[in-house]
Amino acid sequence: MTKFESLVSDVKSCSICKSELSKGVRPVFQLHPKARILIAGQAPGRKVHESGVPFDDASGDRLRNWLDINRDTFYNPKKIAILPMGFCYPGTGKNGDYPPRPECEPAWRKQLLQYLPNIELTLVLGQYAQAYHFEKKYSSLTELVHSWKNYWPNTVPLPHPSPRNNIWLSKNQWFETELLPVLKKRVSLVLK
Repeated sequence: MTKFESLVSDVKSCSICKSELSKGVRPVFQLHPKARILIAGQAPGRKVHESGVPFDDASGDRLRNWLDINRDTFYNPKKIAILPMGFCYPGTGKNGDYPPRPECEPAWRKQLLQYLPNIELTLVLGQYAQAYHFEKKYSSLTELVHSWKNYWPNTVPLPHPSPRNNIWLSKNQWFETELLPVLKKRVSLVLK
């Protein structure tokens, strides 16, 4: 077993926050050292926790549409790494899912990222991943996503593709008319 395979095995069997997870431990992520695109997300939702497949829900459908890629490409770990800030479903409160568990990032993130030397494009979804990946702090998601050209072509801040963001998307139509067309071209180029 390689060091990479051993690390992945350790993460898959991780239980450091087991006592905090009402639905149990089930780390969900996807990566391979040959991956060219990294999707840095939040944490699995309930449906993803049940299936064990990252973005196997309405958010994933929207994200694949944003990137103009099919499921086969999306779920090929040699092309796309999916590394959320928290690997297990954190549970749901009255205002949606809880934040990613804070134990994952210090325990695993840097170790896993060092095994992704071929990443050409990092897509950063949601506030917790954005707080980790962007040094500059922005007053809002809109301000950060609107600044996408500052990080282009290697990193792109995106709103979370959740249906909960339909209102944001309807208020920020520039996202679909300005950013998504060039993002689709960039994804296609990186994956060739």
